[in-house]
Amino acid sequence: MFMHFWFGAQQDFKLFLLAPLLAGAFRLIFIEVYGPEKLPGKETFHKWFQCFAYGLRWGLDWHAYAFLLPLVLISIPGAFLPGYYEMGDTLRGLFILGYLLLLYTAFMGKMIFYFHFHDTFNQTLRLGKNADKMNFVDIFFHQNHGGWILLGYLPYGWLCWQLIVFMLALPLLPYWQLDSAAWQYGANAAAFIAAGSLFYWLRYGGTFSHRQKPEWDEVPAVVKEDVFFGKAVVDDLVALEMVFRHPVSEALAHDDETTRKIWQGFVEPRGKEDFWEQFAKEAGGAKIKQPSHIFWLLGESHSQLFFDTAWQKLHLLESSEKWRETPGTVTLEQFLPAGLISQPSITSQLAGLYDSNLELNENQDFWQGRTPLAMPEQLRRLGYRTEFYYGGGLNWGSLVHFVPACGFDFVYGGQELCGKDAPRTWLGVYDHLFLEGVEKKIGEHDDGRPAFHYVYTTSNHGPYNMPMEELGYKAEDVLREVPELLKLAKGQAARQLGGIWYADHAQVEFVLRMREKYPDALFIVTGDHAGGLVSPQLLHEAGLLPRQYYNLREIRMPTFAMQHPELRQEMLGSSMGTHMHILPTLMELIAPAGFKYYSLFPSLLERLDHVVTPYGWLAEGKVGDYGNNTAQSWLPAEELLPTEQLDTVPYEAERAALVELTGWLVKHPEFLDKASS
Repeated sequence: MFMHFWFGAQQDFKLFLLAPLLAGAFRLIFIEVYGPEKLPGKETFHKWFQCFAYGLRWGLDWHAYAFLLPLVLISIPGAFLPGYYEMGDTLRGLFILGYLLLLYTAFMGKMIFYFHFHDTFNQTLRLGKNADKMNFVDIFFHQNHGGWILLGYLPYGWLCWQLIVFMLALPLLPYWQLDSAAWQYGANAAAFIAAGSLFYWLRYGGTFSHRQKPEWDEVPAVVKEDVFFGKAVVDDLVALEMVFRHPVSEALAHDDETTRKIWQGFVEPRGKEDFWEQFAKEAGGAKIKQPSHIFWLLGESHSQLFFDTAWQKLHLLESSEKWRETPGTVTLEQFLPAGLISQPSITSQLAGLYDSNLELNENQDFWQGRTPLAMPEQLRRLGYRTEFYYGGGLNWGSLVHFVPACGFDFVYGGQELCGKDAPRTWLGVYDHLFLEGVEKKIGEHDDGRPAFHYVYTTSNHGPYNMPMEELGYKAEDVLREVPELLKLAKGQAARQLGGIWYADHAQVEFVLRMREKYPDALFIVTGDHAGGLVSPQLLHEAGLLPRQYYNLREIRMPTFAMQHPELRQEMLGSSMGTHMHILPTLMELIAPAGFKYYSLFPSLLERLDHVVTPYGWLAEGKVGDYGNNTAQSWLPAEELLPTEQLDTVPYEAERAALVELTGWLVKHPEFLDKASS
């Protein structure tokens, strides 16, 4: 009877070996596709070795179950049921095939996620539950070669089955027969215990000590100091577990006493009557003539890197380059978004506090209430009619509920403005048509009162399946300085180049038309986040960059520019900022002296020695990332900049207080003011 268990356990172990083998192969593919270095050299061999060795140990956290479950569900019952034992190899083969297919699914998911977010799985993944699923489908098939990925299950599955058959056919260690029954039972018991112990040894990454179990804090320094290899070392299933094991915000689990400790020095616990007064500010008096129209243009993925060094030679933002030369235009080259993807970025800007990935726009309490920090409501108090325009559908992110509650008088989606038959992607109506619709609606509303227009475009987004040439993009003219890129950029890459140019051109043309109609208008042009990025590998192949990987500023910083006839660059007191500094800047520019407004942040007219978001920070010439606690120089550079792995977390208390405030409000919606129309 025990002989069947002995043979079955060996089969289980042999098949288990396929899991770390294929996980290592996937790690190598990930490095070859996205990594800045494709082969180890003398100086980097130790880093490569440690990445694969530690990654192997860490991955066993999951792979160990590929040994345990067949052992428990097949080998142990098979020891007592001869008929079941005969089916054992087929059953364990099917089980391990399913697990290997799961590894393929997780790996392809990571490859797609990294393509879009330049990171392995992180908390952003959890924000997809309320996203437009058809947009995901469109991107999957038209930008990420989804059809080939699905077809890939067939050859991959066939290969895995051949490996399974091969492993099962390898010879087994013979079962021992002892003369003494006592010794036989003892040996059997020892073998059974050894099988269980082997699982625990594997589960803890080759150790029996839980304290020595592989985890992020113990990743070898030579690996962690390289940002890319620090991501590559984490197996895909381990990365997914890390995302879903931790809440989006630990603030939701804190009691009020914990919250008060985290707030200390940043937020004062007060009663509802005067809680918000600690964030009240008085405007110092208008610095410019109050504009009749304020335009806040949020360009999808409008990214600062296209104004930087070699990237500028692509001329993808040439329309913005010309517009920025207009007198009265001020810019910041170091600027962080309120969120790393669109939803938290927009929600934060409108609500006046960081969304912190808590999806306030999907929270019904924020459909009926808002804080005094809300940007449109404060502009409305200043006498402005407030209007929100989005190129997509207002059902996205429940904007139809959230946006009016923030204080907008009018809210429009792309199809409402342009008609249901207007050309569109899954995200929204083509930018130039959408902006023409915005222009028409502004004209209809114009009654002589001042007006604020928040305009959010959508076209600079995958899968870039618009007819770029018909929309005015001529690659040979735009890419005039880099003819080699014309030869290299094919298919989706070529469409992406066109999409970035087209979206910027449509946006600037709208600004020019509005400036002609309203010469005293104030324009704010920024991106919701950095994105729509051209691969540095493509630029490397074209001879424009000596590297094949992004610097941190390039994947974190959107654009920022303001324009008004009376604005001057020297009016800005700082060289850095975030989305959250725009509202107080507006107030200090146009509000009369003594006007009370609310903001967690100072204006850009003040000197700022640092800025902090839930995701990163700027200070002393550096840009920092809280995701892996690293920093780089914030200056544009053609070379790959050295990455500093930090021992302490900069501005940790300030960041924690900002995140805690949002989590506390979610738990205490009674501190929200009732939204009124």
